[in-house]
Amino acid sequence: MSAVSSRLPVFPWDRLEPYKATAAGHPDGIVDLSVGTPVDPVPAVVQQALAAAADSPGYPTVWGTPALRDALTGWAERRLGARGLDHRNVLPVVGSKELVAWLPTQLGLGPGDKVAYPRLAYPTYEVGARLAGAEPVVYDEPTELDPAGLKLLWLNSPSNPTGRVLSADELRRAVAWAREHGVLLVSDECYLDLGWEADPVSVLHPDVCGGSHEGIIAVHSLSKRSNLAGYRAAFLAGDAAVLGELLGLRKHGGMIVPAPVQAATIAALGDEAHVTEQRARYARRRTALRAAFEGAGFRIEHSEASLYLWATRDEPCWDTVEFLAKRGILVAPGEFYGAAGERFVRIAFTATDERVEAAVRRLAD
Repeated sequence: MSAVSSRLPVFPWDRLEPYKATAAGHPDGIVDLSVGTPVDPVPAVVQQALAAAADSPGYPTVWGTPALRDALTGWAERRLGARGLDHRNVLPVVGSKELVAWLPTQLGLGPGDKVAYPRLAYPTYEVGARLAGAEPVVYDEPTELDPAGLKLLWLNSPSNPTGRVLSADELRRAVAWAREHGVLLVSDECYLDLGWEADPVSVLHPDVCGGSHEGIIAVHSLSKRSNLAGYRAAFLAGDAAVLGELLGLRKHGGMIVPAPVQAATIAALGDEAHVTEQRARYARRRTALRAAFEGAGFRIEHSEASLYLWATRDEPCWDTVEFLAKRGILVAPGEFYGAAGERFVRIAFTATDERVEAAVRRLAD
């Protein structure tokens, strides 16, 4: 029996461990800016909803409660500008990474099929293609792809790792091209609430999709906007036919968001005050870190949205990682996100105010 893991690349974060050890040896401790994991409290309104639903002895449904589906469609209409959504157009999932990794398999893709994603991208797009036995294909411009054999096209705006935001016109062209060639377009929009120098737009906005959800799906997560990475709360919105197929498969697989997390999701999507508060925290940290890194000789590219700064000292990324680790600062090498990132590092501003201040001081020395 062959090991499925043999299809996959080496887990990138394992390669960072020696540098993490170096950074941890700093007299004042490590400042970990490598993984974009939330560090601030889960909003009280969400904690309360989770606790209130703690006595949930029965099996929840894969599709979620009607109240959850109402919350998902309502939020997509308010925040994304989507029109004409009903319960068939939404599907809760167990965190967005699970969905990204298993979507090609759940769509029935395999050898002979192609999955395309940006040249600089979240590594799990490639992992998903390889798990299914499909061919991963990178692109600079999606409309220049060869459509032969292409079954799934990933967009990611705002981008992880670069923070680049696709304009409504760029999104519109990609949607039109995918529909013309019969390619399912899936847009990873998990950082959409975190635009700083740009206002990200969803593929579900009528100006992009023409008011039709045919052939398009948007992926959203509460990990970043609501500090719910530990809850594994995410959802899909878009083409009802595709989501219906996924729902049927996921019922058989038991891919179920726990009932208390469903209740917490409803509370999180119904409250914007905590989102505004968290944005303000990130904005302060972003401003401080950007000034500090630029003052230390780094150049920042893109980074107009998301939770990261895409930075370079015009040297191999591992040299930069080592330079910072010796100062007790850990960042992610750009090579993790594709060969095009080999001279960049990704700097997360998901660290406490105290740790951000520590990094600023060290970079000024």
